[in-house]
Amino acid sequence: MRHQPLAGALLFAAGAVALLGIITAEAFYPGYSTRNNTISDLGASMPPESIIVEPSATIFNATMIATGLLVIAGSLLLFGAAWMRGRGLAVLVSLFGFGVLGVGLFPGDDPVAHPIFAMLAFVAGGLSAVAAAGATAPPFRYISAALGLVALLDLGLYFAMGPSSPFAALGIGGLERWVAYPIVLWTVGFGGHLMGSSARSES
Repeated sequence: MRHQPLAGALLFAAGAVALLGIITAEAFYPGYSTRNNTISDLGASMPPESIIVEPSATIFNATMIATGLLVIAGSLLLFGAAWMRGRGLAVLVSLFGFGVLGVGLFPGDDPVAHPIFAMLAFVAGGLSAVAAAGATAPPFRYISAALGLVALLDLGLYFAMGPSSPFAALGIGGLERWVAYPIVLWTVGFGGHLMGSSARSES
């Protein structure tokens, strides 16, 4: 339990850094569209005609690296938490962190590594939120499950239905954000839940 508040603080910071970093990178990217551009376009668009816009690329890639490291550090502290009923949740959060870290280290102009790490971040992040629902108390339990299921549902429908997915009406950028932002919100919420739970147990 002694590491729980620090783990929560690291995860809360990770979500805040991710959200504010993406907003900042978007602000410096002329003509950027949250409908037509993916989030990773901020770092570099996919080949064969990759576009890299500075300082957006540096801001975005640094944001992903910092976010990934914060999540990994937080996950390591979770391994000692007995309330988690095993270490499955900590493993999922760690994989989520490595996925985000890889997105920053291997921007979109890397056609092999980038999609692998992006998929790892999305899948492990969504699964982390669902798994956390079984290890947390209401009402956050239900919020955690809902955020994880929304992200995984969006991702699954995209791969199963392609342009026919109901989320596709938002454009590729909007569709991707309905995967990424629920996970970011969960990261902030889970971090706050860990800090709050620790404070209540101590009191």
